[in-house]
Amino acid sequence: MSHPKPVAGRRTLLTLPLAAAATVGLAAPGFADSAPDPTQTAAGTDKLEPLGIGLEGWPYPGPVQFLPLVAAGQRLRMAYMNFAPTAAANGRAIFLLHGKNFDGSYWAGPIGWLRDAGFRVVVPDQIGFNKSSKPDIAYILEFLAGNTMSLADTLGLGRITILGHSTGGMLAVRLATIYPDRVEQLVLEDPIGLVDYRDYIAPQPTAKLEAAERNYTIESYRAFIAHFFPILPPAEYEPFVVWRMRVARSGEFDRFAAASAQTYQMIYSNPVVDLYAQLKPPVLLTAGTADKSAPLSAYATPERRAAMPAIPEAAQAVIKTVPNGRLVTFPGAGHVPHLERAQDFQREVLAFLR
Repeated sequence: MSHPKPVAGRRTLLTLPLAAAATVGLAAPGFADSAPDPTQTAAGTDKLEPLGIGLEGWPYPGPVQFLPLVAAGQRLRMAYMNFAPTAAANGRAIFLLHGKNFDGSYWAGPIGWLRDAGFRVVVPDQIGFNKSSKPDIAYILEFLAGNTMSLADTLGLGRITILGHSTGGMLAVRLATIYPDRVEQLVLEDPIGLVDYRDYIAPQPTAKLEAAERNYTIESYRAFIAHFFPILPPAEYEPFVVWRMRVARSGEFDRFAAASAQTYQMIYSNPVVDLYAQLKPPVLLTAGTADKSAPLSAYATPERRAAMPAIPEAAQAVIKTVPNGRLVTFPGAGHVPHLERAQDFQREVLAFLR
């Protein structure tokens, strides 16, 4: 099938000059940014306090530091958390790479049990997301991969393990093919990109995707988040709704919407499904059996949407192409097994990492 070219309109990054390195320290346990109670219910937009597009003050499970970067003539900063092990150190570091619609707070559980298993745990917010800068650029996976490895270099880390969820899983696959000698093991939690979305969805103008971000209401965004979590109690995913609808009240929300639209274009225009056959490290691929996630699927025709394999189905096919891979499924779970099947996910991941 002939695929369209990536949507134009913003500058594409070709180089990544690294600015002066950030001061690095290891996080102490029990830290959280001061902020209003994140479990408040988003009852109405007019009742929510505006939140900056850098999620300033939104609570994270550890102190947030920033790596300065320069790209496309813009000075940027990449947020990250850096945790020391709480048990005897095993000499290994693991990076947790977030999904598109999830902030770093949702990694609190895995951070805890990975530290208890002796890992140094690093949790970056990618440029364009969460507490990191949101520049006006055309995003590509190679750019995010380069930033992630620049962070590893700044922290003095050579080989790393990666746990990537959703968009973070897609990024992890690309990163592991660019830096095959730097990645020890890969855990891919319900990664997107198990199919080439261009085979099923027509290209969309960036302006249309930006408008969709602006048009969310509390009710429609809550419904969007709910589809990721078929068995998680609503109160436990409500914080994702709260921070997003608070950001919508920011005076800089147009920049947030633009970055979100551009990262959707990155997902669409940077397929990785054919890269699984090139993966050198051992791979644990996981999938919730009720995961119906498919970015931009709302723009597919009903016929093409029905033809697109869901993540559990696509995972069954893709794992056969991985040289050293194993698939684990979590019955009834949706897109985030580490929240919906927390104990099962912990057991499987730790067994693989050991």
